[in-house]
Amino acid sequence: MALDMTTEAKAISKYIRMSPFKVRRVLDQIRGRSYREALIILEFMPYKACEPIIKLLRSAVANAEHNKGLDPATLFISKAYADGGPSLKRFRPRAQGRAYQIRKPTCHITIAVASEVESK
Repeated sequence: MALDMTTEAKAISKYIRMSPFKVRRVLDQIRGRSYREALIILEFMPYKACEPIIKLLRSAVANAEHNKGLDPATLFISKAYADGGPSLKRFRPRAQGRAYQIRKPTCHITIAVASEVESK
């Protein structure tokens, strides 16, 4: 188990102004795929959530390459998940002097990459 921890690199992006539900539907598509394949999928998906995920995936691969000395060609996405962050609470005026609360969700995205050669 200690061997797996040394061959895995991760990156975390916090307080992304996006719903975690919308981010998860993109992360489900790339989990378990190779780095190259995941980049191609993310490039052509029509969702707004793809932009911060691409940036985070590139950061995780850079961490693996720089800190662990891993080859980007052998990397795959071992973990990818989005947790809910704090909601920004805003108010919208309604009829007869009432106020309607609007919640603007945020999320924390985590992506971990590991080397295929070491994990199999």
